[in-house]
Amino acid sequence: MSYWSEHWLALVALLAYALALAYNAVTGRRRSASVADYYVGGRRLGGLVLGVSFFATYASTNSYIGNAGKGYSYGAPWLLMVVMMLVFTYLSWRFVAPRMRRFTAAWGSVTLPDYIVSRFVPAADVKPNLAKALRLASGLVVVFASLLYLLAIFKGSGNLLQLFLGVPYETAVGFSLVIVVLYTSIGGFHSVVRTDLLQGILMLFGAVSIFYCVTQAAGGVGVLVEMQREPATAHLFTRDAGVPLVVLIGIALAGSLKLLVDPRQLSRFYGLKDERSVRVGLWTALVGIAVIQLCLFPIGIYAHQLLSNVTDTDLIVPTLVNDPSIFPLWLSDLLIVAILAAAMSSMDSVLLVAASVFCNDLWSPLRSAPLSAKQTIAWTRGFVLLFALVGALLALRPPGGIVEITIFSGSLYAVCFLPAVLLGLHWRRGTAAAVLTSMGLGILTLALWRGLGYNAVLHEVFPALLLSLGAYVGISCWSKPALQQWPDAPAAE
Repeated sequence: MSYWSEHWLALVALLAYALALAYNAVTGRRRSASVADYYVGGRRLGGLVLGVSFFATYASTNSYIGNAGKGYSYGAPWLLMVVMMLVFTYLSWRFVAPRMRRFTAAWGSVTLPDYIVSRFVPAADVKPNLAKALRLASGLVVVFASLLYLLAIFKGSGNLLQLFLGVPYETAVGFSLVIVVLYTSIGGFHSVVRTDLLQGILMLFGAVSIFYCVTQAAGGVGVLVEMQREPATAHLFTRDAGVPLVVLIGIALAGSLKLLVDPRQLSRFYGLKDERSVRVGLWTALVGIAVIQLCLFPIGIYAHQLLSNVTDTDLIVPTLVNDPSIFPLWLSDLLIVAILAAAMSSMDSVLLVAASVFCNDLWSPLRSAPLSAKQTIAWTRGFVLLFALVGALLALRPPGGIVEITIFSGSLYAVCFLPAVLLGLHWRRGTAAAVLTSMGLGILTLALWRGLGYNAVLHEVFPALLLSLGAYVGISCWSKPALQQWPDAPAAE
């Protein structure tokens, strides 16, 4: 019996999923007449759809495959990351979304470097070289961190499809590449967000299904109490189960802080149409992240009851879902699509952000003549393809596991952009020199701390973020504020 004759439901689900993506791509193309339409949906979208897009974008294969499997090594303390995710989701929508929406709309900003330049180099100041340096530095960080995240997502989807479809890893990565490039490049932000709505529903279904089946196969929730008494697994419920708690907190902090500053998350705020949409988006995002992460994070702990000799925790979830003794065949087939949707929901946003920033902030400024809206969209579509190819090629020989790669990407975003975003939105002081210094010092500290091996004792995000924030505050206090008037804000602010 051939694979597809046995897994015909998976084939039907994949075809239906592909048709939905194609429809969203065509619809998105029709609605992308301007650069703002293609990059941020014309700033006309509601809180429900962007709230779903927010949690769907964040909960990628990093959650379904990376974080879910990592509980095998890190044990019960790994659930601290779920708490941090919820805290930073609330902080992001409460303290970043409202002003980011207002400020970027007032300045016509469509990328994170756009916001940073507008905020810290006002148009009244004749400082073209400073503006170029700020745009170049922030743009390069976004592109580099996006590529890191892309290769991690490609690795996750490649591992998944390799086990499910029985194809070589390279073929599985190529399959993911083709799917995401087609609808992301054609439809832009409209296509990405509309697709995220479908993918968010699939991801909720997938997370709940995985939790239920794996919990039942492992012996029910009560097995966790038994595992605490067994010598082989008792350490999973201690404070320093897999790594020292302070290191684990650093890992969780680095993975959660990006909810405040990751350009793909922030772009959802650019597209919000009004203040009411912010409130709706907040609760939608909180509920979605809570359900998905609370269902997935215990899976690695349960895996001790179901698997042996695990060497790569990224393979735990694909292996379990492919086991007919744990998942009925029909459910396993549907989960192929659900977990693939998790990969696509992040991959499309990362691709669009990387391509948008590269075109708008790195490529266009080098040209002697400005690009028209039509040319900008065309070039951005080409860069979507370019970055997808580069990410897929890097994923063929990944430098580490999914969690490690994405955590470093999150650390990079945090130390480079937390001062410029969080303090930049709520504190009138702040200059381009403060931003550039904080970025440079943060990156240097990240690299040196890891290079010297100090991250085994204290995660590098702590010293890097401390120095980055300190440099920003110190230079800002010493310098004249760059922004004299806050867009759309009451005088009392």
